[in-house]
Amino acid sequence: MRCTSLIAALCVSLIPVAMTDARAQIGVVPMPSIVQPGTGSLVVDQTFTVGIENYKDARLNRALLRFLGNLSRQAGMPLSTKLVDPAKATLVVRADHAARPVQELDEDESYTLEVTGSGARLSAPNPLGILHGLETFLQLVETTPDGFKVSAIRIQDSPRFPWRGLLIDVSRHFIPLDVLRRNLDAMTAVKLNVLHVHLSDNQGFRLESKLFPKLQEMGSDGSFYTQAQIRSLIEYARDRGIRVVPEFDMPGHSTSWLVGYPEIASAPGPYTLDRTWGVFDPTMDPTRELTYRFLDEFIGEMAGLFPDQYFHIGGDEVNGRQWDANPKIQEFKQVHHLNDNHGLQQYFNERVQKIVAKHERIMIGWDEILDPNLPKGIVIQSWRGQDSLAQVAKLGYTGILSAGYYLDMMAHASDHYQVDPLTGAAAALTPAETARILGGEACMWSEYVTPDNIDSHIWPRTAAIAERLWSPQAVQDVGSMYRRIRAASWRLEWLGLTHRSNYLAMLGRLAGTDDVAALRILADVVEPDSGYNRSTLASSMGIVLTSATPLNHLTDTAAPESEVARDFATAVNALVSSRFTDHASEAQVRTQLASWRDSPARLEPLLRGSFLLKEVTPLSQDLASLGAAGLQALDYIRRGERAPDAWKAEQLAMIDRAKKPSANLLLAPASAVQVLIEASTANGQKVP
Repeated sequence: MRCTSLIAALCVSLIPVAMTDARAQIGVVPMPSIVQPGTGSLVVDQTFTVGIENYKDARLNRALLRFLGNLSRQAGMPLSTKLVDPAKATLVVRADHAARPVQELDEDESYTLEVTGSGARLSAPNPLGILHGLETFLQLVETTPDGFKVSAIRIQDSPRFPWRGLLIDVSRHFIPLDVLRRNLDAMTAVKLNVLHVHLSDNQGFRLESKLFPKLQEMGSDGSFYTQAQIRSLIEYARDRGIRVVPEFDMPGHSTSWLVGYPEIASAPGPYTLDRTWGVFDPTMDPTRELTYRFLDEFIGEMAGLFPDQYFHIGGDEVNGRQWDANPKIQEFKQVHHLNDNHGLQQYFNERVQKIVAKHERIMIGWDEILDPNLPKGIVIQSWRGQDSLAQVAKLGYTGILSAGYYLDMMAHASDHYQVDPLTGAAAALTPAETARILGGEACMWSEYVTPDNIDSHIWPRTAAIAERLWSPQAVQDVGSMYRRIRAASWRLEWLGLTHRSNYLAMLGRLAGTDDVAALRILADVVEPDSGYNRSTLASSMGIVLTSATPLNHLTDTAAPESEVARDFATAVNALVSSRFTDHASEAQVRTQLASWRDSPARLEPLLRGSFLLKEVTPLSQDLASLGAAGLQALDYIRRGERAPDAWKAEQLAMIDRAKKPSANLLLAPASAVQVLIEASTANGQKVP
């Protein structure tokens, strides 16, 4: 699960299909299933009101109050939060019946939204659809010279997959409750419906157990959630149509369990929390009945806390070294005719599955738990890719995809967008097999995130994944996706996210001043290298990265995807496609290149004055070189001269250097500048 291959190897190339229908005209993320434009528009002003028809409950009332609060904030005007007679309301909401007391996987999430010049109507089978429709309405509100409006429209919408999740690892770096809440608000905005909380790993056990208090007392460094806090989080999520699924990793990734309870370990203690990253030896003992009695009581306690049907046991990356070194375990394997450690782990999984089922829960685990001896009702979460997911479905199991959705790989939104649970081997499944693929989950592993930067590592890229899991498969226009998630990004700040605001604050911390304009020129065009590469590079230099290593460098501050570099590449492509006749694009490109060329003079005082910034001095110099090279290439092209071969070789060598990570950062515009250099060495021909 954690040692994923390069994300490009997991992605499937899809040919972007431009949207030619009405969906191309709206700014909604995820894109609705069916959009029919109308005539006219609905004014949104201080007379805007909401009324409820038919089914009513407290959760629906709270959702409408949140909606009115968000609309008020979006429009910058006070709105009445009093629900009115539907006959007099601007927006009428109608749910046919109640949702289930505990939200379940197969509930109907569809809705229909109709907007005319005189009013709007939102209807759904139950409140879940209403929640989704309200978020769509908010995204349809436009700013005009005369105020705010929603264009007349009819939307019929439902999700493509029932499982649309976000995993947040709170073990490696503890993530406070308020951060989880604001991410739940963001999930609501893009119609994700599962928060998967990775609550235990080698670095920490993050939840209070009243039956086994040493789990949090000795396994958390004091950073954990109380049961009361988790109950409040579950209620907060349910109010927003989101299920909370817990994961407690076993039998491996279990050091934090064994610090307080070494008696269930495969080797004698004492144990201490792991402070570094990787796959470690400590493993539960699958041969002792004590282990299963312990897990029976613990899982029973957690089933009483988490109402969701699903219970994740992890089950990944057991290296088996403690099992191999324990004579009693080896004897157990012989007696039970278990040929290898995989067989021993399957024995463990079978025992645990029965415990999970005893407590009326459905077991989930990563790819490694898959075995024909387990009941078909379990769920496999695949980090290995669509081929593995297809095998799961062919064997009669249900599965969810996370391969290609690992946010810590620092891939671009477009890379995630091109990963689909039903491509590759999964595209050849029968209808019955296809139905066993429930959806997918984005994964935010927390080796290199803290409350300061977790929002920027999740958003807005996760909105692209949300669209892939909600919208029809044919919705693949990458340009449209980027346009819409850019708009969604600033809306998310209104919900309390800090992916933009914390960026500026962290730059100020690096620079020691709030005047970070010069630093932003560089910071806006660098992207962090993959977290896996970061660990590998550190190891090669003899540096040990731990859970105590400060995450206060530019690589921890920069966004995973540079908007500035993407806009620059778009302008370069437009210029080249026009055969250098697009003067507006050329002006944009020249302005950007000149800014980069001249940036070191402005940035040098900040680099000299901050020990945290000295390491990016080579990047600043390389950015200046990119700017100068790009401008020179344009000058050759404008004069109709063919750039000299020696100059080209020199510049391409510089480009190669600029493409390599420095200070664990990559200069995102390097490839676009290379396009200009290559164009300048074509046959010289003066352009207009």
